[in-house]
Amino acid sequence: MFIKQLSIFVENKVGRLQSIINALGENDINISALSIADTTDFGILRIIVDNPDKAKLVLKGMGVISKATDVVAVYIDDRSGGLAAVLNLVSDAGIGIEYMYAFLGRTEGKALMVLKADDEVKLEKVLSESGIDLAKPEEI
Repeated sequence: MFIKQLSIFVENKVGRLQSIINALGENDINISALSIADTTDFGILRIIVDNPDKAKLVLKGMGVISKATDVVAVYIDDRSGGLAAVLNLVSDAGIGIEYMYAFLGRTEGKALMVLKADDEVKLEKVLSESGIDLAKPEEI
């Protein structure tokens, strides 16, 4: 099951991130997960929201560039080696991970991990066939 993630290009200016987050909140868009990475001039904010289409429109209205990307979110046993077991399956299948980030889930004893791979279809197939529990959009 694919999850829509938005990648947003944010200028490294005081208050710019705040204005983006405020605008999403003011438009009743709930952020379920986020990750931010920065360079000297800009950052890339990656978010999963409850209404990605509406979020893109809000951002466009602000003059903010965003891109929708398919990612896979998986439930991982919250224990030593839980993530390693999943990444071993992915690596053994020859799938490269471009980036990943964790976020708080709503399932006791499980962590949620977002994975962006070089082959999302193959990633989803390998994880599903290996019995890894994939998160559905409505669960995030």
